[in-house]
Amino acid sequence: MARHLTHLWRLLKWGRTLARHGALTGIERDPLTPPEIRRIARIARFGARMPDTPDYAAALQDIGPPAIKLGQTLSTRPDLIGAQATENLARLQDALPPAPFSEIKKAIEDAFGAPVERLFQSIDPVAIGSASIAQVHRGITPEGRDVAIKVLRPGIEEQFARAIDTYEWTAAQVDTFGGEVARLRPRMVVAQFKQWTARELDLQREAASASELKENMVAEPGYYVGDIDWRRTARRVLTMEWLSGIKLNDRDALVAAGHDTKELAAILVRAFLRQAIVDGFFHADLHHGNLFALPDGRIAAIDFGIMGRIDRRARVWLAEILYGLISGDYRRVAEIHFEAQYVPGHHNVDEFATALRAAGEPIRGLPVKDISVGRMLESLFSITRDFDMPTQPHLLLLQKSIVMNEGVASKLDPDINMWETAEPFLREWMRSELGPEAYYADRIVDTVRAIKKLPDLIDRLDAYYPPAGAAPPAPPLPVIEAVDYGRWYGLVAAGVLGAAIAAAVILLAG
Repeated sequence: MARHLTHLWRLLKWGRTLARHGALTGIERDPLTPPEIRRIARIARFGARMPDTPDYAAALQDIGPPAIKLGQTLSTRPDLIGAQATENLARLQDALPPAPFSEIKKAIEDAFGAPVERLFQSIDPVAIGSASIAQVHRGITPEGRDVAIKVLRPGIEEQFARAIDTYEWTAAQVDTFGGEVARLRPRMVVAQFKQWTARELDLQREAASASELKENMVAEPGYYVGDIDWRRTARRVLTMEWLSGIKLNDRDALVAAGHDTKELAAILVRAFLRQAIVDGFFHADLHHGNLFALPDGRIAAIDFGIMGRIDRRARVWLAEILYGLISGDYRRVAEIHFEAQYVPGHHNVDEFATALRAAGEPIRGLPVKDISVGRMLESLFSITRDFDMPTQPHLLLLQKSIVMNEGVASKLDPDINMWETAEPFLREWMRSELGPEAYYADRIVDTVRAIKKLPDLIDRLDAYYPPAGAAPPAPPLPVIEAVDYGRWYGLVAAGVLGAAIAAAVILLAG
């Protein structure tokens, strides 16, 4: 019971902050919101003065670093929070005042068990960047190399552990409501958020991601990833090559420096497609602040805390889907959705193809500047609801990255058509992956794998069908629905807390 009250108290505090920024209004007005959630939202905002226009980003900024990261995660889920909230969260600034340098210096020394003076010739005590999880300082190594030193904020792991514990508890309660909420998989959203933040809180793992991406991007010479200084990198500290360039959102500065913005946009699109389609390992935080134009015309990427992976089968499906949408082959796109089991089998392929055509034709062939993202998202999410399509967690990061990549590219080249830029790349990759050579190579690999499984399969058959005289297998156990005590106690406690707060407000008002 105490644990439930702890989570409810946190939710109440967060709810009050959300209410002050009008961020609970949309939840209450959404007809798909379960009545239980609507009631809790009313309790949380009781007596609060709310603005006419909700500001979700400002509310999450006030709550703190874990909420900022959660907001960035939710910004990839317009199906979950709506197009208006998604647009607002896209402006969420992942920036906070830096921690004192004395604390940062101690964190570096604790990480390596050595004084800073032995590790670096000098470190600028003024942070050049300060985000919700870490901050960055410029330094010089004893060898004279300029480096960027990224250090986790003191105590940040504990903050995230407490917040995620409450997020998980809340998602479990919400998941029991069923219906549209269950289709959106709130527990899976939180689980993925937990996975993402665990990666971001381990800077040595981020360094490994940067190193892997650097190896993969050898095939795209216009895209650069800096070198990692492994001797000065640990779980809480990452040191890498210092990169000097112009941020890709400063178009005027890029033009003044003589950069070809159209070529930069094309490099960005090609590099992303190579990462997502060819390698299945992509930078999933491609906002303007993480991308620079170097003096020699290359694009440099930084901040590799959020990376995405897609297995080969999913990449083939994805390439076929994108190519089908580009070429207008909606029937094939629909078939792939059924083959991948993205759409439940009781639906009709032709009906799904027609729904895709209705969403795709109004935007096919248009430059990015002429496409209404809101209208497109509204059509796509209507399709997911009409065809009972559950959320595909492994594609969430990719969805976010495509939108961000397109946004950055369109700022560089307003006339770019991302799909037309992608079409030759996708066609060539599909020819190599789906051609006869690749087909027979795949069959050989599948056959070898099947042969390797035969001994284990025989052992399993022996275990399932024991020799005569052995005890028969146990009968199947009945499925019994467990009572969700957590939800019951949670709702009761929410009612009690709400009543107490309401009484206090009334007394104070009197």
